Amino acid sequence: MAKGYWIGRVDVADPEQYKLYVAANAEAFKTYGAKFLVRGGAFENPEGHSRSRNVVLEFPTYQAALDCWHSPPYQAAIKLREAVSTIDLVVIEGYDGPQP
Repeated sequence: MAKGYWIGRVDVADPEQYKLYVAANAEAFKTYGAKFLVRGGAFENPEGHSRSRNVVLEFPTYQAALDCWHSPPYQAAIKLREAVSTIDLVVIEGYDGPQP
């Protein structure tokens, strides 16, 4: 079964208030087996548009990634994030097939 991923691009307007969201999302991430693969860090944007921060989380399954986003603990965390950041988030199924 293919893993699931969250790919997020974020602009944070108030870093201190954003920390409340980071603290609040930990419960949902732990419950659904999330693992950070990318959490900020240096990047280049050779094509298209970007935001100031990038995040990639890996989940054991695509369904776990969806369930995490829909979970009551994560929905509560979103409320802390909405006023202090702008986000583009994709929940996507990983590829588990042949490689070149």
